[in-house]
Amino acid sequence: MALGMIAVGQALWYAMGLFQCLAVSYASEICPMALRYYLTTYSNLCWAFGQLFAAGIMKNSQNKYANSELGYKLPFALQWIWPLPLAVGIFFAPESPWWLVKKGRIDQARRSLERTLSGKGPEKELLVSMELDKIKTTIEKEQKMSDEGTYWDCVKDGINRRRTRIACLCWIGQTTCGASLIGYSTYFYEKAGVSTDTAFTFSIIQYCLGIAATFVSWWASKYCGRFDLYAFGLAFQAIMFFIIGGLGCSDTHGAKMGSGALLMVVAFFYNLGIAPVVFCLVSEMPSSRLRTKTIILARNAYNVIQVVVTVLIMYQLNSEKWNWGAKSGFFWGGFCLATLAWAVVDLPETAGRTFIEINELFRLGVPARKFKSTKVDPFAAAKAVAVEINVKDPKEDLETSVVDEGRSTPSVVNK
Repeated sequence: MALGMIAVGQALWYAMGLFQCLAVSYASEICPMALRYYLTTYSNLCWAFGQLFAAGIMKNSQNKYANSELGYKLPFALQWIWPLPLAVGIFFAPESPWWLVKKGRIDQARRSLERTLSGKGPEKELLVSMELDKIKTTIEKEQKMSDEGTYWDCVKDGINRRRTRIACLCWIGQTTCGASLIGYSTYFYEKAGVSTDTAFTFSIIQYCLGIAATFVSWWASKYCGRFDLYAFGLAFQAIMFFIIGGLGCSDTHGAKMGSGALLMVVAFFYNLGIAPVVFCLVSEMPSSRLRTKTIILARNAYNVIQVVVTVLIMYQLNSEKWNWGAKSGFFWGGFCLATLAWAVVDLPETAGRTFIEINELFRLGVPARKFKSTKVDPFAAAKAVAVEINVKDPKEDLETSVVDEGRSTPSVVNK
């Protein structure tokens, strides 16, 4: 009976696929460009808090209900606390203006933008109108190419194939960097020779460090680009993993404790770099027409590789299988370097770029390492759209608005 119940519970993870994909897409479309990094990477903060709560609950169950059915029932039951407050929050959240425009609900899209864009009075009305016109222009052009865009469109032409490849490999890098080893940290600490209770305590400390690292990532994003955080995080993880592997070659108690402590350092750099920034990158790589479908493909690519990685880690840590223990750090350090090598060659820098600028850079085939330095006219693509669908050039509208209002143009939030 218990096994059947657990099996049904695992089947409910089907819904997790919806949350994993749609949350990132929604966050990238609902917020201004200046807040895009914070809101998309907030997903990682939620993961970290969830892991922290789980570790705390498991520690309590281990201490108080080790020989009781509550030991496994309580962790499952407490998960039902979250659906109701989340449902209420989602009900009152504004709908994506991009989705509303696609469905022809222009008035609702305007109200959504009024809720999400800052400003007051005529300035805000101008900003909302300009943003709405830009969304409508972009979507009308995309609908001339295809009504909604299919999964085949994600790989059909060279431009979208490149964007889909980068999104998929970017998210795959989140698991090939050895992050799953952090997920099995409690078992890893036990293998290092600490008690079960202490192992759970170490895991709690590790997840607290992960939460702190995500906040540090928000601060660092003001000074470092997306690629910088992705690459430097991987580099530090690789160094730590190689040191862990080296300590694994020793059987002393100090070496075992040292490898366990360094895994906390790995968790910190993981949540400072690749863990949060991936959620932002995968939302910036696709075109607006294919954003949701590309994110779905990228997340599924991650999930497939995650299955393989999980099996590998179980074999590496299990004393009755490969029994690598801390020496598995060599393996994951190598994969960190391999992921870093791909990022240097293929992952572009998108920090400070609007979606229309990113589209133009991909259209021009700019190499990944020249994205940051290449200057593009943010109105060039919009002008081409305007000509084809017989609407005014957005740049002319902007200049006219400046003359009419007699003041400096407010910054436009490009989606």
